[in-house]
Amino acid sequence: MTAIRDFIHHHYRHFNAAALIDAADAYKRHLDDGGVMFMTLAGAMSTAELGLSLAEMIRQEKVHAICCTGANLEEDIFNLVAHDHYVRVPNYRELTADDEENLLARHLNRVTDTCIPEEEAIRRIEHVILDLWQAADKAGEAYFPHEFMYQMIRSGKLDEHHQIDAKDSWLVAACERDLPIIVPGWEDSTLGNIYASHCITGEIGNVHTVRSGIEYMMMLAGWYEKTAYDASIGFFQIGGGIAGDFPICVVPMLEQDLRKADIPRWGYFCQISDSTTSYGSYSGAVPNEKITWGKLSADTPKFIIESDATIVAPLIFADVLGQ
Repeated sequence: MTAIRDFIHHHYRHFNAAALIDAADAYKRHLDDGGVMFMTLAGAMSTAELGLSLAEMIRQEKVHAICCTGANLEEDIFNLVAHDHYVRVPNYRELTADDEENLLARHLNRVTDTCIPEEEAIRRIEHVILDLWQAADKAGEAYFPHEFMYQMIRSGKLDEHHQIDAKDSWLVAACERDLPIIVPGWEDSTLGNIYASHCITGEIGNVHTVRSGIEYMMMLAGWYEKTAYDASIGFFQIGGGIAGDFPICVVPMLEQDLRKADIPRWGYFCQISDSTTSYGSYSGAVPNEKITWGKLSADTPKFIIESDATIVAPLIFADVLGQ
């Protein structure tokens, strides 16, 4: 008996619940047929502690590459070193503007019902990663944002500050497997802002010490082309935004802009989103729209689960893991 899998297969029979089952079953078929899975993380999934389930997906090779926002990249590590200092605000809908000012005065940055502590999380990481940025800058070297995070994890300088079990950090699991991570628009993150501030003060001389989004697209193109000739690549999208929009475009870029022949399209597509279909909304666009852009094919298995990813994603992961 697998408690979670049996429960959802018995009870989840219609509407969004049925879409969850269909997407999970197709995910497993895709892997069983020799495919690999590319996953995207938007929103605040790291602060929602998705690592509790995603880390095991990475360890068991159910996820083979990730595209995430800069916030998700850093917030998994913030939680790793400062979990005990986070403050939950279950009545966040009732907060007044003065209540919000009081949280700011306490250096608590709110994400819905959860406040990230500035000193224990953000500044603790800044002190460690600044040394890595400056060392690379001095040596004339450049690395991607996720590579600096991997360096920080491997240095062991965070170990004494762990406040959760490291097995529950998806970024630690990704680091252990040296998983490819794409972080478009990294500058739109707390550490991105901090990096810019150190460039402005001159503490970092070369702004390109942290490599750019264009270079990330080039890296992704190489990974996709190399991988796709050996295995079908699925696309599992959590939320919308740049984390999903950026990487899915690699297929038409390879085919239409680089004019490469026989580029396989994404072989599976699923999006968990609460963005409803609306005029001009890409995050809320139905999957068939992606066919016209050369991203998906008519026969690509396609699923949309219109629900809360913090509820849906762990259930799908549990099913895929056979829990």
